[in-house]
Formats: sequence, structure tokens, C-alpha cells
Amino acid sequence: MISDERRVLVTGANGQIGLQLLARLHELGLRARALVRSERAAGMLEAIPESMRPEIRIADPRDPEALGLAAEGCDQAVHLIGILKEGATTSYHDAHEATCGALAQAAAACGLERIVYLSIFGADPGSQNECLASKGRAEEILCAGKVPATVLRIPMVIGADDPASRALRAQAQKGWLPLVGGGTTLHQPLDARDLLRAILACLACLDDTSGTASRFDLGGPECLSQRDLVRRAAALYGNTPRFVSIPRFVVHSLAAVLEKTSANPPVTRAMLGVLEHDDRIDSREALKALGLQLTPLDETLQRFIGPEASLG
Repeated sequence: MISDERRVLVTGANGQIGLQLLARLHELGLRARALVRSERAAGMLEAIPESMRPEIRIADPRDPEALGLAAEGCDQAVHLIGILKEGATTSYHDAHEATCGALAQAAAACGLERIVYLSIFGADPGSQNECLASKGRAEEILCAGKVPATVLRIPMVIGADDPASRALRAQAQKGWLPLVGGGTTLHQPLDARDLLRAILACLACLDDTSGTASRFDLGGPECLSQRDLVRRAAALYGNTPRFVSIPRFVVHSLAAVLEKTSANPPVTRAMLGVLEHDDRIDSREALKALGLQLTPLDETLQRFIGPEASLG
């Protein structure tokens, strides 16, 4: 159990996982400080009822000095900043390597005891995919830092109202559905509640892992194709969608054109590469180390995807 004397810094706190983590920390009676990069993002947190609202700090997460000031007085940090797609104002380097480098410096300067970093399954500095390579380099930066880091590499997360869950919910209700490559990509979706439990376990295990860096691959209880995942979700609606296979080269060619013609393309080849990455995750080490049990996939789908889904 995390000591209620500790204060946890949460970066990227205005995202879906960040908001859920802040709520869970409050439920546990723990103190949280939320770091965001803009007044607009801070406004999302200020909408939280005052009794539940965390401390809010606005800072550029790429600036070690600003980040250090924002982290002053905190004991641990959960680093949630990351992107799947580069745009006109965002790059993988800035979102991943730059923020992790700044956090590693700030953590050492202000005396943080541990950093928990949310990464992507498949992250590897040697990956041919720009996003996965960037995430892998970011992991290396944190694990080489003076402050011990715990990295959680995860696949698709199914939760209350995140983009992946909204997309799956919509797909489950279609009469026919185009799927890239026929929907053969393997997914191992993780229940958002299990992810939150894993993050909290990483924080609670501070005394057991003090002084060391660790990395865990954490996936859901079942590995299945995108086509079969949609079928499972559609069954909750009494629906049997028909699938149309779209060749991968067609989609990637379109993404290449969009990258050349748009400052902020809706999809990029690197993003597609992450979404098409096969997830075959052995979670046994993570489950044992963190003392977790995974929620059955059917329970996750019923709670977050089906007709009676909880969206709050």
C-alpha cells in the first residue's frame, strides 16, 4: 500500500488514464499533483469538484528546470505523456525523449524516489517504426537516470471513454466493416482498471525495488485478432458484422500522400505501424512482481463496450 504521506506527481494528467489515476489516488486518500502544459488542459482539471481536485501545475514537460519546480515536494512521479501520431506542433522526440530527459534531470534535482513510465508494447530503440523507436529511446533515458524507474509496456487499453474503446464500440454496431489487412493484427487488450492497479502497485512496491530500474510487459488475458475482437464485441449487441479486407499497401500509400499534403494528417505510416503491431505478450513476470490478476476479457467488453457500457 502506498503511504498516504507521499505526494505523487502525474504528468499528462488531463488524458483519460491521467484523469482516472487522479480519481483513484483520491479514493485511496493519497495526495496528487497534476502537471499539464497549458491553461486549456488545466481548465479540464479545474472542472473536477474542489473536494477531489488535485494540485495543478502548468509547465513545459521538456524543460528540466520548470519540471523540477513543478515536482518540488513530490515523492514519486507517474509519467503518462506520449503520442501515437506526429503533427504540425508535436514530434515523437519532443513527446518522448525530451520529456523523459527533462523528468530524469528534474527527479534527481528535487529528490524523487521513483518514476513510473507508461510505454508501448513493442517499444525498442532499434525498431524500424519511428514511434516505437522513440518510445524505446525514452525508456533508456529514464532507466539510465539517477532516479529508479519502472516501465510498464502496454497494448490497447479498453476503458470508459478513450479513443480505442469508442472505436471498438462503434465497430461492434456496424453492419459491414472495412479492416486493414483483413483484421489479422493480434491484440491483447488490457482493462483500464487493471492498468490503474498496475500503476499503483508500481508505486507501492517502492521499498521492494528501491535503487533499481525495472521493465514489465503487461497485456490482457487473451490474445486474438482484430477481427475476432470485433466479433466478440458485436455479439454483445446481437450483431454479426461483415468484414471487407483493405490491403495494407493501399492504406499506407494513402497515409504517405496525406503526410506530404497535410501539416497535420489524420493518420501516418508510423501510427499505422503501431496499430498493426502484433501483441503477443507474456505478462507472467509483471503479474507476479506486482501481485495482480487480470480481468477476463468478456467482463471488460461488457462493462466498457456493450450496450450497457459504463462511460463514466
